[in-house]
Amino acid sequence: MNISFIGAGSMAEAIIAGLIEKNIAERKNILVTNREDQTKLADLKKKYGIQPTYQMEELMEDTDMVIFAVKPKDAAAALKKIKPYLKEDTLFVSVMAGISLSYMENRLNVQQPIARAMPNTSASVGKSATAIAFNDSVSKHQKQLATTVFSSIGVTTVIEENKLDAITALSGSGPAYIYYVVEAMERSAAEIGLDADTAKKMILQTLVGAAEMLLTSGKEAAELRRDVTSPGGTTEAGIEVLQKENVQTAFMKCVKAAMEQSKKLGGMHESKQIV
Repeated sequence: MNISFIGAGSMAEAIIAGLIEKNIAERKNILVTNREDQTKLADLKKKYGIQPTYQMEELMEDTDMVIFAVKPKDAAAALKKIKPYLKEDTLFVSVMAGISLSYMENRLNVQQPIARAMPNTSASVGKSATAIAFNDSVSKHQKQLATTVFSSIGVTTVIEENKLDAITALSGSGPAYIYYVVEAMERSAAEIGLDADTAKKMILQTLVGAAEMLLTSGKEAAELRRDVTSPGGTTEAGIEVLQKENVQTAFMKCVKAAMEQSKKLGGMHESKQIV
């Protein structure tokens, strides 16, 4: 498989690392470019053995897939630059939040095979939860290619585009919610007299163990919670405080607010307020 990256930031690097680790693409068949940071391209070449280039013809010539990983504010200019070189049967995959399929179709070609993927930052450790949506021009083979690529950095789910704002709020922003909880647990650990190293070790293993239980036990989260919560016990005392403080409701509001912001940002792009 030949893959070209436009943009060389952390998400592009995470995908490159996954492709190489899972032997999905050979190093010589991975090309990458960015706007002007030659040092970053040189670092990627040294680290992964991939091929940096600023020649659009070379980048697009034999590629099966273009992964578009620029900042949303740079999208319009980048799309305009690459349009003359992008072949009509090449799969174009955007990993930008808020840039719709129709926006890209209007700036490239209505018949261009285009996908939107929404990985999260856990891609850097091969544990991303990625959702991907396709336009009508993407072939079955191309859908398989895209799913294979993003499965190299975690779990991939194909969805309808109108669900991407919800996915952005849930799993795109989701790692930050978990980190926020860990921050609170670390602060509470300090207040009850635990040293930072011990607290961190216990908290992280607790998270790993809980995630593994959710993945493998076959039980719902509510059931697992009840299994831990003995009447009159320590867990019940803690849960009662969370319920009293409406923590679950606050998290639900958090996800909904993130979804509304994703919709708002997408609307701004569509109206050309951010280009």
